[in-house]
Amino acid sequence: MISRVRKFRDHSKIQQIDMYTRGALYACPWLFVVFEGLAMLGLAAGPDRRGLGLGAALLVVAIVQAATGVGLLRRALGRYLGQETVLRARLAVSFVLLAVALCLLALIATRGSKELAQAVPTMIMGIVMAPLGALCLIVRKRVYWALCAAGSLVALVPFALVGLPFPALVGMVFGALALAGWVMLIARVSGWMLSIIWEVDAAREVQARLAVAEERLRFSRDMHDVLGRNLAAIALKSELAVQLARRGSDAAVDQMAEAQRIAQESQRELREVVRGYREADLHTELAGARGILTAAGIECRIDARAADDLSPAVQSTLAWVVREATTNVLRHSDAGRCALRLRSAEGRAVLTVENDGVRVGSGGGSGSGNGSGSGLAGLRERLAALGGTLAYEHGGNGTFLLTARVGSAPPEGDVVADRHGGGECPSPALSPFPGGKPPAPQGTLSPAASATSEGTGA
Repeated sequence: MISRVRKFRDHSKIQQIDMYTRGALYACPWLFVVFEGLAMLGLAAGPDRRGLGLGAALLVVAIVQAATGVGLLRRALGRYLGQETVLRARLAVSFVLLAVALCLLALIATRGSKELAQAVPTMIMGIVMAPLGALCLIVRKRVYWALCAAGSLVALVPFALVGLPFPALVGMVFGALALAGWVMLIARVSGWMLSIIWEVDAAREVQARLAVAEERLRFSRDMHDVLGRNLAAIALKSELAVQLARRGSDAAVDQMAEAQRIAQESQRELREVVRGYREADLHTELAGARGILTAAGIECRIDARAADDLSPAVQSTLAWVVREATTNVLRHSDAGRCALRLRSAEGRAVLTVENDGVRVGSGGGSGSGNGSGSGLAGLRERLAALGGTLAYEHGGNGTFLLTARVGSAPPEGDVVADRHGGGECPSPALSPFPGGKPPAPQGTLSPAASATSEGTGA
């Protein structure tokens, strides 16, 4: 039992709601069977055992109906949620069992004891749950009510044959329709709730994909705006230089120098685009974390009053920590609360992210279980470039704590991004090129030629 509870906690909240709703629907027929079965056992122990055989037969039919009804309701829910399932055979068997139960009920009404006759109708509620519940999930509501109205009249046949008075027959018709409405309320609402939660889950996935696609389009648009015009100008200048060189004109050198200048300008603008894409703003990430966690139903508390005292490089690095931690809280935990605290003391900034709802066997929300996830590895590299560290620990009651420590100002000589064109990046770990040096392009000018170009204004 404990292992099943743990497995239940390992699932997402959407899956837990699905399992709870299905379990309640499947267990409903068994509740009536168990309670009224115990009542029949009590009647068997009494002095009046008249009709006990009929009651035992009805109990057996009810148990078989409840056992087969689980599979029937599961397939009916699958059909309601858009899955291709076949349930004709099970549905036919279920209605046959219902007909047998009605015949037994008619015999008990005339041959059984009054106490037994009073206990049996409650068991009928459990017997009709599976066939009527599956029927209302696979047909339209109007068709369901039409079938129930016709079925209630057909169900009176065995009771009329045993001589039940007319007023009692009329009361049974209204009772059957009320029972059909009760079954529809339970089964149809359960299917409706499951369809809504799975639609919401699918919408969240689509929203995440659209956000990624929108970011890619933004980056592509920026790349096009930066490189499109400049590459066209370089191509035009190079073609003009070729024509002038064939004519022996000295102006070809000036055109090539101009093409080189445009290429260097494009390289600088490209770095600006990439830098804007890779850098993150701490205040923006904190506001985004609060918004997305609150939207996910997670209580979020943020204390980041020390953010303005930090250098831009440290703020950008901690912004990445906030982004990664928030993402992992949503992906790897079922948190109900999350607290982000930023402190600055003695030249050190400490950012802590704590959440609850850690799943058994998962990383706890803010990282992988062994700390080797690609997200944490990237954060460690960013913090290490500024002399910082990253640590995590599992606490009691399913909590997870992620701690990032870094100096309030970057070490001397560390530059997060080179804002002046080419050259080495003083912090190789943050450079987009291996070793902190950009690769030399094919066909580059020799140092002497480069110096000559720079001397001519290139």
